[in-house]
Amino acid sequence: MRQFVREHFRFFWIATLAAFALRLFFLFRFPAITNDSMVYGDIAKNWLQHGVYGLSGPDEISPTYIRLPGYPAFLAAVFAIFGMEHYRAALVVQMFFDVGTCLLIADIARRTISPRAAKAAFLLAALNPFLASYAAAALTETLEVFFTVLAFDCALRGLEKVGRIPAWVGCGLATGAAILLRPDGGLVLVAIELYLAVLIVRAWIHKGAGAPAIYNPTHLIRAGFVIALLAFAPLVPWALRNQHTLHRFEPLAPRYANQEDEFVPAGFNRWVKTWMADYASVEEIYWQVPGDTMDVEKLPTRAFDSEAQRQQTVQLLAEYNDVQHVTPELDVRFTTLAEERIRHAPLRYYVWLPLVRIADMWLRPRTETLPSDTRWWEFNDDPKWSALAVTFGVINILYIGAAFAGLVRAKWSLPLGLMLVFILLRSLFLGTLENPEPRYTLEAYFVVIVLVSFLFDRPAKTTLSG
Repeated sequence: MRQFVREHFRFFWIATLAAFALRLFFLFRFPAITNDSMVYGDIAKNWLQHGVYGLSGPDEISPTYIRLPGYPAFLAAVFAIFGMEHYRAALVVQMFFDVGTCLLIADIARRTISPRAAKAAFLLAALNPFLASYAAAALTETLEVFFTVLAFDCALRGLEKVGRIPAWVGCGLATGAAILLRPDGGLVLVAIELYLAVLIVRAWIHKGAGAPAIYNPTHLIRAGFVIALLAFAPLVPWALRNQHTLHRFEPLAPRYANQEDEFVPAGFNRWVKTWMADYASVEEIYWQVPGDTMDVEKLPTRAFDSEAQRQQTVQLLAEYNDVQHVTPELDVRFTTLAEERIRHAPLRYYVWLPLVRIADMWLRPRTETLPSDTRWWEFNDDPKWSALAVTFGVINILYIGAAFAGLVRAKWSLPLGLMLVFILLRSLFLGTLENPEPRYTLEAYFVVIVLVSFLFDRPAKTTLSG
């Protein structure tokens, strides 16, 4: 890749300047320091100042495992160098990681398609407003995307010569970093290991049929072992710490980021999944619990199967609003309501709503870190923010549409198959969540960009066919 950049130095120099300019615009105009950012920052500060991986309380610091240590470690490093709670410095560092992601995406396109496609991929990533806007958010997304793309770039390098152990070592380390940032980073490991398993079976079939195998099965097994070992290794001290300090076996982090003694309203969450389909409801209903009132008028009509059920739901929300948290008794009644709705329409719960949530995460305007109204389609917002939402929506649709066009044009290859497995697995996983947040698709957005870059390739240039 270094040689490729040197050969096209003028292009990469100008495109890189444009990438930094776009990210600096978001950094200075729309920096996002959210409640989650403050949680990560509090853990980082306590870790630095008191040697306790925990959250500040009225009287003491309480050890916690509600967040994996990847991002707090990053913030702690930034705070140690630039000063405590210096979030803007963290955003500047993230900007460099994000531009590095653009180079990695270009390298994937170069390995998968051609040098011409690699230049297109770099430009598409450098000028992508969705990646750039999250570089200005003190959240895990930018680093998670970087290590995800790095893992796949190393995997593709390894597939070019399976016996090349350093590539698989890099893949394993990058995968481990992705998991330490977010629990769903484990999908990177699942996708790569699953694809290697398919290649192993394929190699054995070819060998049994007397035909020359593309890969040596022994080399593939060794690669899978190296990746798994290095990906899981960082979780061992984390799990041991949780067992020793909190007396709980927790190798990742709780699904609902709850403390060990905190009640999780599983019934309420199950009820939400019986009607949740879009991000607007996440902000208006799901995030209100606990601590804020819920407005029943914000519920969509699909939340009720009958007038009697509507009255029942109104009563449940009224009781919630009185205390502003879901009590165990109230949660049991939400469970009963959820089960009734699931029995009434099982396909809606298990098939249609998950598909709609997946579509919403992929297709809606990605303005959640910007001032635009979540209900952008109602055009009740300030005209400039409505225009921004529409613009972002159009840009996203263009990327997704061009990706489908690129997929149609693409010739089948092993790298392409690996990336499609990942995007499929991630989409299916996201469909199981009750909170469809568009940011959850960013980890797989590099696949979209690579697919678009097929449109910029000359047909004869496609390589590594399977």
